[in-house]
Amino acid sequence: MTQSTTTASIVPFGQKVAFGLGMLANQMFPAALGIFMVVLVQDLGFPPYLWGILFFLPRIFDSITDPIMGFISDNTRSKWGRRRHYVFLGALIMGLSYFFMWQLYPENGVTYNFIYFLLWSFVFYLGITIFSVPYVAMGYEMSSDFHERTNIMAVAQWIGQWAWVIAPWFWVILYDPTWFENAAAGCRELAIWVAIVCTILAMVPAIFIKSESTLQDTSLEPLNMDNIKGSLKEIFRGFKEAFYNIPFRKLCIATFLVFNSFNTIAAFSFFIIVHYMFSGDAGAAGIWPTLHGCLGALATTFIVIPIVTKLSKILGKKKTFLISQGISIIGYAMFWFLFIPGKPYMFIFALPFFAFGIGGLFTLMMSMTADVCDLDELNTGKRREGIFGAIYWWMVKFGLAVAGLLSGLIMSLVGFSPDLAVQPDGAITGLRIFYSGFPVVGTLIAMWVMRNYNLNEERANEIRQALEKKKVLVPIDNI
Repeated sequence: MTQSTTTASIVPFGQKVAFGLGMLANQMFPAALGIFMVVLVQDLGFPPYLWGILFFLPRIFDSITDPIMGFISDNTRSKWGRRRHYVFLGALIMGLSYFFMWQLYPENGVTYNFIYFLLWSFVFYLGITIFSVPYVAMGYEMSSDFHERTNIMAVAQWIGQWAWVIAPWFWVILYDPTWFENAAAGCRELAIWVAIVCTILAMVPAIFIKSESTLQDTSLEPLNMDNIKGSLKEIFRGFKEAFYNIPFRKLCIATFLVFNSFNTIAAFSFFIIVHYMFSGDAGAAGIWPTLHGCLGALATTFIVIPIVTKLSKILGKKKTFLISQGISIIGYAMFWFLFIPGKPYMFIFALPFFAFGIGGLFTLMMSMTADVCDLDELNTGKRREGIFGAIYWWMVKFGLAVAGLLSGLIMSLVGFSPDLAVQPDGAITGLRIFYSGFPVVGTLIAMWVMRNYNLNEERANEIRQALEKKKVLVPIDNI
């Protein structure tokens, strides 16, 4: 049994930062995409159902390719190790496709722009798969220590959260006539800078996080055309085995519920602020939609992540997850009362509570998934960070696909139409009900799923000791 990346208990801070810069790219691309997507409806005339399809289909494609990439990454023989060259290649594909994806012109019409955007979306999400699956697996491999894993993910999430601080300001830039003649033109130009900066950031882990050569690792499955059928069977078998791992299954289901619930209603904040609080005048709304996203991300960065990291060391990861999600429920409920026309500043008081949802989720869940990889190795003798990372992020991305589709369906259901200055009766109220109610229901179910999660620190340490004992007993020739 060989592990291709050397793990140590304490990871140098510089390595954590290098991994975190990759997380900034990993989050900046979707953060910017979420902002830009509003322009499709608000300014390019896309009906809500097409908007939902654009969220849904590419993410379904992405969720299918993730497990395949996980298998490839886990079994790659290379002098650069299993992950680094894929991270580099994926960064290039993401950057180039993001630029081309946003070269949309209103005069080309909705149908042409829809097909053009959809096709480039598939390329973009293929790049995300090639980058993110090996990248996430790198993080799981960086340490074998229960708490150091949380520290690594806390640093990465702290750096990555700046994407959600920066991206909301794109709304201000896109809708400021002193910057661009219209938002569509703004997307075309701003996409260039997003692509360049994010591509460079995404390459940092590939360059600075070192891995051992796997050229001589005979435990890895061959990757060639002759074995493609066997490889596919191995992928599906690994997928099935991973879901037989009960703690991992709980992590995936809880993540799907929390993240899907959040993303279903995420774009509604812009429409509620503009159409409910400012009567449909995006110009009058000014920076308030931006402040909603920006201040929420700052609360995550400076309040949520430090508190969650500290609490997890005192109370354990499961209890901290339950507490953080409970606090987020308070925040969602507060938005119903604090979206007040004429007093836009009031919703700011809900943001620190609301931020505990996603901020606590990924700081803890990525660390807990690394613990699960140890349990899997003990049970199967295989080190499969790529497969487990791929399956975990498959749930995230499948959740994003469902969320995008649900967003469009909900807007259609309540009768909301972004191009109308005056909305039909009940449309805004319907959006507000879903905005506060939908994530509360999803989060409560996730908390119920995690109520008896049992892979705690004591159990994780027992697993590590058992793995170390097994390695000592393995003959040198087999290592």
